Amino acid sequence: MRLYLLALNPTDSVREGFLPAARGLGLRVTVLTDQPTAHGGDEDGGGGPYGGHGDTVAGDVEILGCDVRDFRAVISRISAHHRPDAVFTNSDHLQTQAALAADYFGLPAKDWRAALRTKDKAETRRHLAAAGLDAVWSAELAPGRDPAPLAARAPYPCVVKPREGVASEDVFLAADAAELTARCGEIRERRPDAALVVEEYLAGELHTLEILGDGHVRHVLGGFHTELSPPPHFIEERMAYEPAPPAGVLAQVLAQLDALGVGFGACHTEYVVRAGRARIVEVNYRAIGDQCDLLLARMLDVPLFEHVLRVHLGERLPTALGARTDRRARLTYPCADRAGTLTAAPGPAELVLDGVELTYRPLREVGERHALHRTNRDFLGVARGVGPDQTRVDRVVADFLAAQRWEITP
Repeated sequence: MRLYLLALNPTDSVREGFLPAARGLGLRVTVLTDQPTAHGGDEDGGGGPYGGHGDTVAGDVEILGCDVRDFRAVISRISAHHRPDAVFTNSDHLQTQAALAADYFGLPAKDWRAALRTKDKAETRRHLAAAGLDAVWSAELAPGRDPAPLAARAPYPCVVKPREGVASEDVFLAADAAELTARCGEIRERRPDAALVVEEYLAGELHTLEILGDGHVRHVLGGFHTELSPPPHFIEERMAYEPAPPAGVLAQVLAQLDALGVGFGACHTEYVVRAGRARIVEVNYRAIGDQCDLLLARMLDVPLFEHVLRVHLGERLPTALGARTDRRARLTYPCADRAGTLTAAPGPAELVLDGVELTYRPLREVGERHALHRTNRDFLGVARGVGPDQTRVDRVVADFLAAQRWEITP
């Protein structure tokens, strides 16, 4: 059986999660990407062994160049190659394209409408409001439009962000009209063709909900309580696993996901809770990233990535996943606080400390020079801890990081 996997830049989710899972299922994998050399292919998009790091990926993975942002190019490339048994992506940017391509070939897929309305943050707001579930003040700002009229009527504080952005990139909290106008200008310097969304700031504790479904069965995998950097940025610095939100909160979030049409494969939803009211920040119709998915699979002791791929192959999920419920987890991301060259940093580690399984993975190589982005692209590494109770896990992760040293030379 052949799996077509659509990708932009390489990610840990694909490299350490989905590709090993595909190999375990005996699938032939063809990666379609607009960056073939980054994935280990030839400059002309030829095949070759997948160029991942470490020993997490083995065997041959075919790499083909393709304009994966265009669903017509994806369909054409697949049609001229081998017959597909599944078309899949874990990229935020490619969910609609993968859904349309899979549907064209008569394969199981997400509803392309749901993929589009969750990716487009303005459409998400409109759809939820029309369903009578949550009305968030929100307005779009088209490329080239003067932000001043919108700034004059926006509620403050408010948030401005790219309509189809990811990972808190170019997301800012604005306190007044002057700041909003200035932030719009900053974003447009980097993204002149991007439409922006300005919306009311949703106050409350930030959480995530991770679900897995096949269109018939839906499993709640739990979620994470997320600690953010100080405003005006929204960098996710620490995340603690939560087995399940309160029943009332869960019901509110699931109702909103149902209204959006979400229910096939993996979905990662960010929401805030205040006074018992759950309000969605954004819906990412794919598995959670930044190594949280790798931690989930390990902590719950379930073949998470295999389950996701099986759904896209047309298989039903088991009625019970058999997930472990006796462990807790923490992820912490050491983050650069300045631009420059990383001149000293710890290497990868796999340790067991006081009954806690601790994994550290560098996310930036010593010798690399980077600008300061104020997003998760500033992460220097990620520490993942899994253990029997939250207090112990938190302590072990904090103690480990406190003993490490990172140096950035301007």
